[in-house]
Amino acid sequence: MESPRLIAGLTRLLHDVSLAEEMAQDALVAALEQWPGAGVPDNPGAWLMATAKHRAIDRLRHLRLAARKHEELGRELQEEELAMPDFDAELDNDIGDDLLRLMFIACHPVLSTEGRAALTLRLLAGLSTDEIARAFLVSEPTMAQRIVRAKRTLTEARVPFEVPRGAELGERLGSVLEVIYLLFNEGYAATAGDDWMRPALCDEALRLGRILAGLAPQEPEVHALVSLMEIQASRQHARIGPKGEPVLLLEQNRARWDLLLIRRGLGALKRVEQLGGGLGPYALQAAIAACHARARKAEDTDWVRIAALYDALSQLMSSPVVDLNRAVAVSMAYGPSAGLELVDALQSEAALKNYHLLPGVRGDLLFKLGRLDEARTEFERAASLTRNGRERELMLRRAAECDSTRLH
Repeated sequence: MESPRLIAGLTRLLHDVSLAEEMAQDALVAALEQWPGAGVPDNPGAWLMATAKHRAIDRLRHLRLAARKHEELGRELQEEELAMPDFDAELDNDIGDDLLRLMFIACHPVLSTEGRAALTLRLLAGLSTDEIARAFLVSEPTMAQRIVRAKRTLTEARVPFEVPRGAELGERLGSVLEVIYLLFNEGYAATAGDDWMRPALCDEALRLGRILAGLAPQEPEVHALVSLMEIQASRQHARIGPKGEPVLLLEQNRARWDLLLIRRGLGALKRVEQLGGGLGPYALQAAIAACHARARKAEDTDWVRIAALYDALSQLMSSPVVDLNRAVAVSMAYGPSAGLELVDALQSEAALKNYHLLPGVRGDLLFKLGRLDEARTEFERAASLTRNGRERELMLRRAAECDSTRLH
């Protein structure tokens, strides 16, 4: 729990993420060694910060760093320690700002998307390298290299430990939100592996989103992303059957949806509207999720409104995936033929060439139109493209359904 706060505070003092993380780990090890005998301090966080700062000063002395900037940094740390002996106050001083700065560093655009995600999970979620590797289905050495490379890139780029301002804030905030939502989506619908979902990743993304909303309370898109994640997370228990199989949205038992998460999500969306940010990309997606959340039964869903919201989203941030989702909404609002026309127009999109949901959606629309042979071919293609075992089983089951429907 204290690790992100420690790393954030130390990074402000040391201007080096790698060294800050190392000193934080040293302090945590010291706590494991000393607290069983001496007892847990009244303020564990302050004790950890003081210990980490002392070790940082010792490290800088022992390394006898020749570069003048390091010598100056060592003196600054020593002088600051003498001038501020109240470590309780030091720990609480701008801790929210420190966490926010750390979040902007971990999600800096100078890093690759994979590097941002890995560093965010390491520094802010406190996951081990092995846990992060398992989350993204890569080997531990591969993930370790990814994390080391990300830290080295930050050091070489001399990324400042600060929250950007002005026009840069919007760009950088978008990067932070992108990484958090990437983590959530990987947990909500796993790209590969044997599990349909990885709830722990959803939980971490939600936690980071809530922290960010507390640190940047006037940013509507932050609240919009939290709203979107809260509402989508409310369906977690209904999305998986008793054997771990996927349960699609229109087939879910809505009594199993988490009403507390829905209320929190709708409350965050109301906050977005109060801030005047209802037309942002995450706000529009949250409004779509809210349409589903407000429908007590699947047949009560306002698909016309959802289709209109997707129209607005497509104009704001046109992408083949958004257009595919829009086609689904149009099919539900105006019939499968209208949806199929839009899907067929996406067949030539290079970005969707190996995207399993394109043939999956097309297969569903063809099935509804009674074109069963074509539907079966599409479902089989979708099964061949997905890397998720549960999703493959679902698509093969839909393909078999085409044959059984024909026989009856």
